[in-house]
Amino acid sequence: MASSAEFEHYRQEMKRMGICVIIPTYNNHRTVGRVIEETLQYTSDLIVVSDGPTDNTPSILDGFGDRIFRVDYSPNKGKGYALRMGFQKATELGYKFAITLDSDGQHFPSDIPKFLEVHKSHPNHVIMGARNLEADGMPAKNSFANRFSNFWFRLQTGIFMPDTQTGFRLYPLEKIKNINFFTTRFEFEIEVIVKLAWRDVPFVSVPIQVKYDPNERVSHFRPGPDFTRISFLNAWFTILTAAYHLPRRLLLKGKLFRLIKEEAIKPEETNIRKAASIGFGFFFGILPIWGFQLLIGIPAAVLLRMNKVLFIAAANISLPPMIPFIIFFSYLMGQPFSDAEPIPFEKLSTLTLENIHDNFIQYVIGAIILSIAVGLAGFLVSWAALAALRKDPELAEG
Repeated sequence: MASSAEFEHYRQEMKRMGICVIIPTYNNHRTVGRVIEETLQYTSDLIVVSDGPTDNTPSILDGFGDRIFRVDYSPNKGKGYALRMGFQKATELGYKFAITLDSDGQHFPSDIPKFLEVHKSHPNHVIMGARNLEADGMPAKNSFANRFSNFWFRLQTGIFMPDTQTGFRLYPLEKIKNINFFTTRFEFEIEVIVKLAWRDVPFVSVPIQVKYDPNERVSHFRPGPDFTRISFLNAWFTILTAAYHLPRRLLLKGKLFRLIKEEAIKPEETNIRKAASIGFGFFFGILPIWGFQLLIGIPAAVLLRMNKVLFIAAANISLPPMIPFIIFFSYLMGQPFSDAEPIPFEKLSTLTLENIHDNFIQYVIGAIILSIAVGLAGFLVSWAALAALRKDPELAEG
């Protein structure tokens, strides 16, 4: 436990560096008072954004009087909107940097000094708290969602961060104030870091503590609508990455080639995992879910810890020149399950996606069989080739 003199030192340090703390809150009456009280030990520059609560949060905040700056509005508009209002208030008050942390009790204000130390050596960086995702009590869905988010962030920016979903962060406000944002809920925390990275703001992480107490923590994340919004945002950012930011990175920095090379090669990865990633890619590339192969396949690859570069490369088996062949062999393998006339091989060049409606069931059954067969073949051939060309790390360790 820090002494009174140490607390005063931190408060003066934050004031000197122009750093405030922003806490957005919505219906967290069980924890918000404690979080604010603990935060005030480290700073006297605290902004609390009351995001249209329907519980007794306002009366709890009233108890702090002029010890905090408040932003109040109603109805509830989402965490992203609350953070945006917090940034706006902080800028109006003349702060240069803002530390954000959640009011649900998962973050420890006692970690604020860690951000101050990193800020001294990285004064213009976004500092991201990195939770121990393998810790006891960490919900499994959080670990998967974080790996999923880390992958998209790295794809879109070329930057690897161990925890892109943390709400415990330090932002340089000068870099934020001229960015146009359009999201207002949980997806904002993705939008803000991607747009900062696109503006070449550097990132660094710092390890933090985390606590998930089911008896007091209330999460307002709704898996259905919130994950859907996040998926659409990532899809849109990936399009922008391919159209502009990726060519810009390739031309100016060449980071993406190194990223792809590192992910593809991964010397510590076993041959069987690399081969499985290739086979998995072939499977999804042929699976009859046109337009959704990567949207569904990439999260599956992340969940199964596949090699994402090898998976995506193999999934591109369904590129336009290959589509007539895939359709033909799908129809062919589905023939035993249909009474339709067999398709002559000479008509291969005329097959298109539009032909699928002629015998949909035959195509779907055949495509599923084909995807499994090609996936298994791709796995076996890749495994044999890798075994011949590359020493397996597992064998090397043995």
